[in-house]
Amino acid sequence: MRPPAHPSDPSRGALALVLHAHLPFVRHPTHEDFLEERWLFEAVVESYLPLLRVLEGWERDGIPGSWALSVSPTLASMLADPLLRSRLGQHLERLARLASDEEQRHSLHPGLQHAAAFHVRRLALASRIWEDIGGDVLGAWRRWSDAGRIELMTCAATHALLPLAAETPLAVHAQVQVAAEEHRRFFGRSPRGFWLPECAYSPAVEPALRKAGVEWTVLETHGLLHATPSPSRGILGPIRTSSGLACFGRDPGSARQVWSRDVGYPGDPRYREFHRDIADDAEWNYLAPHAAGTGNRVPTGIKLHRVTGPGPDKEPYDPHAASVAVHEHARHFVDARLRWLDGRIDDSPIPPMVVAPYDAELFGHWWMEGPDFIDAACRESARRGLNWTNPGLHLDRFPDLPMAMPAASSWGEGGHLAVWLDECNAWMQRPLRRMTARLARWLDSLPANPSSLHLRCLRQATREWMLANASDWPFLVRMGTARAYAEARFQSHVDRFDRLDAMASGHMPMDESWLGEVEGQDNLFPRIAPETWARREA
Repeated sequence: MRPPAHPSDPSRGALALVLHAHLPFVRHPTHEDFLEERWLFEAVVESYLPLLRVLEGWERDGIPGSWALSVSPTLASMLADPLLRSRLGQHLERLARLASDEEQRHSLHPGLQHAAAFHVRRLALASRIWEDIGGDVLGAWRRWSDAGRIELMTCAATHALLPLAAETPLAVHAQVQVAAEEHRRFFGRSPRGFWLPECAYSPAVEPALRKAGVEWTVLETHGLLHATPSPSRGILGPIRTSSGLACFGRDPGSARQVWSRDVGYPGDPRYREFHRDIADDAEWNYLAPHAAGTGNRVPTGIKLHRVTGPGPDKEPYDPHAASVAVHEHARHFVDARLRWLDGRIDDSPIPPMVVAPYDAELFGHWWMEGPDFIDAACRESARRGLNWTNPGLHLDRFPDLPMAMPAASSWGEGGHLAVWLDECNAWMQRPLRRMTARLARWLDSLPANPSSLHLRCLRQATREWMLANASDWPFLVRMGTARAYAEARFQSHVDRFDRLDAMASGHMPMDESWLGEVEGQDNLFPRIAPETWARREA
């Protein structure tokens, strides 16, 4: 692979695309087909593999461009897991067969048959990429990083909301340190960039970031706009804090155009309708093999209709019309960014830069045409002189940044932490703080030569504590999406921690068989060693 070329006119400014790839750790080895494991399968088939296809095309055609990609440690653990990779390959095969069955089933309805044929082709391409990379998505990302196409970042180990944990330095230290160690294990290098879960920032998280060698992060818009002193360029240039951390601010215009179903591109009537699956229409006997043993109609991922309009009536999906929309929106996106940048060119030797961070799963899973939009927008940018780069490359070229202290912020609803401290989920904070305090005391009183069983209990209890801290559980409760599963998962980690604590402290008989079962299910972070953490250093 050759390094990407650069456009001839970088003076018009730059765009930094930052994608955050994350899913909560879901692994249920005792079930052959567990519904929530499909979150991973859908993300790989619908988002990660199509985004790899985009990079293939850029390399083939010599298109300049790169992006930053944050890979959460929980996602990386699942992508590396042999059991989940095997199940993912089987899921892709089943989905391809289902798409073929759909093409035959709609032989008397040309519009739906045409849409089903599109899915047959889409899944065949995904299968080809999956086979080409040997089912190793992490390895593919590592190769594209080596080629200079993506800068790999990390995230808090279990996507914990760091400002909420910051009153106990141990908690933030654990999330950041384990994340950096896992990044080195999977990608062979230390991360320069760090995605703050939910872009949630407070000054209290910086010591742990800087101790781990983190150089830069991305904040919500008002994190920079309300910085002290106020940056002269607003969000069109990064700032550097007193600790040396570089902070980039999210461009709200880019966010609104790409995120919003109401006023953004994904709501265009020509695009695929996410909320209309064949599970809504087909007969139960036909769907039952795809229901993951739930006995309910669950989405299959095969969706044959387009957005059409706000009502329930939907027309068949037309791939050609959707492709036309993609190119229209790509041109509009680039036009808007260039108008925004051209109006702010000044005498500074540093060109202004738009930072556009998104969840990676938006592109492909939620907005099926999203990867094609990224492809078209980058190609249009290359023709127009808008440099697609990433924050790390920008810092390499322009290391001298204005000093400022960002404001506490988040990209959650309301701009702060209300989503995770709602009346429906705030109850989770009490057991989390109790567990954190207990783990800190456990580490302080650890004997000089603990037994192997005692160490296993400590390490597994730390995993359970970290998994309970995932921001996904209160978010799912707040949104009402998979609420029962989220509450059950949270409570299971609390209960396991308590039992491990009781076993290690002698208040409950040591059950090595049960310990082995839990280690086999929550098997992430194999190198975790909390016994080496010194609370005073954290």
